[in-house]
Amino acid sequence: MAKTSSVEAMELEVEEECAVMQVDLTVPKTDDPTMPVTTFRMWVLGLGACVILSFINQFFWYRTEPMLISSISAQIAVVPIGHLMAKKLPTRKFFEGTMLEFTMNPGPFNIKEHVLITIFANAGAGTVYATHIISAVKLYYKRSLTFLPALLVMLTTQVLGFGWAGLFRRYLVEPGEMWWPSILVQVSLFRALHEKEDRPKGMMTRTQFFLLAMTCGFAYYAIPGYLFTLLTAFSWLCWLAPKSVFVQQLGSGMQGLGIGSVGFNWATIASYLGSPLASPWFATANVAVGFLLIMYVLTPITYWLDIYKAKTFPIYSSDLYTTSGARYNYHQIVDPNFHLDRDAFARIGPIHLSTFFAMTYGMGFAMLSATLMHVLCFNGSELWKQTREAFGGKSKLDIHSRLMKSYKQVPTWWFLAILIVNIAAIMFACQYYSDMLQLPWWGVLLACGIAVFFTLPIGIICATTNQAPGLNVITEYIIGYLYPERPVANMCFKVYGYISMVQAISFISDFKLGHYMKIPPRSMFMAQVLGTVVSAVIYQITAWWMMGAIPDLCSQDKGPWTCPMDRVFFGASVIWGLVGPRRIFGDLGEYGAVNWFFMAGAVAPVAVWIAHKLFPHQEWIRYVHMPVLLGATSMMPPASAVNYTTWVIVGFLSGYVVFRYRTNWWKRYNYILSGGLDAGTAFMTLLLFFGLQNWKVSLSWWGNSDEGCPLAGCPTAKGIIMDGCPVV
Repeated sequence: MAKTSSVEAMELEVEEECAVMQVDLTVPKTDDPTMPVTTFRMWVLGLGACVILSFINQFFWYRTEPMLISSISAQIAVVPIGHLMAKKLPTRKFFEGTMLEFTMNPGPFNIKEHVLITIFANAGAGTVYATHIISAVKLYYKRSLTFLPALLVMLTTQVLGFGWAGLFRRYLVEPGEMWWPSILVQVSLFRALHEKEDRPKGMMTRTQFFLLAMTCGFAYYAIPGYLFTLLTAFSWLCWLAPKSVFVQQLGSGMQGLGIGSVGFNWATIASYLGSPLASPWFATANVAVGFLLIMYVLTPITYWLDIYKAKTFPIYSSDLYTTSGARYNYHQIVDPNFHLDRDAFARIGPIHLSTFFAMTYGMGFAMLSATLMHVLCFNGSELWKQTREAFGGKSKLDIHSRLMKSYKQVPTWWFLAILIVNIAAIMFACQYYSDMLQLPWWGVLLACGIAVFFTLPIGIICATTNQAPGLNVITEYIIGYLYPERPVANMCFKVYGYISMVQAISFISDFKLGHYMKIPPRSMFMAQVLGTVVSAVIYQITAWWMMGAIPDLCSQDKGPWTCPMDRVFFGASVIWGLVGPRRIFGDLGEYGAVNWFFMAGAVAPVAVWIAHKLFPHQEWIRYVHMPVLLGATSMMPPASAVNYTTWVIVGFLSGYVVFRYRTNWWKRYNYILSGGLDAGTAFMTLLLFFGLQNWKVSLSWWGNSDEGCPLAGCPTAKGIIMDGCPVV
């Protein structure tokens, strides 16, 4: 008997441990099911945070240096308000004795209602990708798009992901191996803000450390954000040769290879790839290798060997060019029906890309095929096992999954009902507004098929590496071949095929946050649905207002409103939608060889898998993650070299040096530091804009000039003329 009890205790101990050490060190293993969740405070603060963040993020989205205010800012800001409401609101019950009974103040402000408030804030913490369509059509193509079809596209894009999330939550939420690294930042922050702890000897409490990190981040950002903006991209190599195009191409962190360029600015570090402190070291290392491969191997070789006449164009640019190196005038190749004018296109000539831009498309092709092969090789048996367990009703649960079994789950038919209604609304919008949206009914179904096919493999990668490969290239490619010369159809297909998958990943990530924090799944579902709808409406209204209120929005080459994200999106609509991939990457184009990247991407994970099987004792091989490595530069452009170099440096210091040699410090403070820097930078950004920059109060001195590499964007082919550049 004693022996049996001993074995049971050992099995229980194993089950109590989490599969991933970072989770075991960060996430609490307890729960209080009696804690109130959907309170009056939650509704007021949650909806308020959602509306405010949606407005602010859409407002900043069009700026030259886009700054996304994360939900961490709201997560911090609502704490004192929540405690104040707990002290001041009346405690008496309304409609007592009926089904509608509630109280405005059920007791102390607690961690679970705080989590739901943050879920609302998450809905407004990013941006709605479909606003790119509005910007492209109204601001770049100068065509008509009315409010209602634009709103339908916005809403349906955001809500469609709920369907895919419901289908795959069993695979991406319940298993302990699906640990979602970025979620641990918020978990750490929640614990720091709510758990009472004694200050360890010689150390600060987590709350004290967070306040210190936020204060330092807030105060410091005034320097690179206003007083000394040169610190945003400190490209010192350019200063050594102010008249050399070659040296400035090497040294520019904004328009070149970025050798030696660093950014002493948290916004530079975290703006495109997210916080490096939340990235596991193996994922950071894969991003670093992928970045080095394309930036310092492929791009220099293809450029200086003048492949595809690369020297005729800048080494790094997302613009489109003619054969002579001039910027392509896309307005001349659009006919009155918003299709390609073939005669004008034949007269002006083919579209050319910068070397780097062409290489990033090639790496996008490789990443797509690598994603499928990697999941098949490394996760195929696990997925098959989970599928059999799901249908057989048997599955092994970790401590968090077992604690969540005490709550009512969200029925799958809820997700399916939203999915069916949403697809019907999309079909109606595309048919009724066919002259504006251009996408046929079969295009809607094909986009949905692509999204549901890729959600699981990409979700697995995101859940384990904190990096999410995108589907934007493949969706553009497919519809560009099947339905060419229609730019709006291409854009709509991309948002339904790509962004619905991104939204599904976001929803599943929120499910995992609720899973870790033991939030009732039905309360979580309600907050996600409502927050998504409210944020989409606010984003739409804000974008529509700005397009009418700000002169020359997105049409400036310099200034505060250059819209870098929208410019890249528009360029893609010309390449894949208006002109079509056949005239660029197909038999009628000049970049057909780039298609070989598909084959290279499919082979690479298989080679890694074989190496892992042949050399099982070489631990480092299993950390080679080809989808992350090949997709490392998916954010370039608009991200530039300085964003990557600085991100990798900070990620190495946090994920390798501190995690390995100061594990206790990392456990206690790493994610808190990330949240503090995010919040401090966000608050100072808002203060600087609304307090100074909005009133055109600025400082004019050499420290607030650009990076000092004006020749980095110049061509080096003989006889090519470009404004501000020497003629070779």
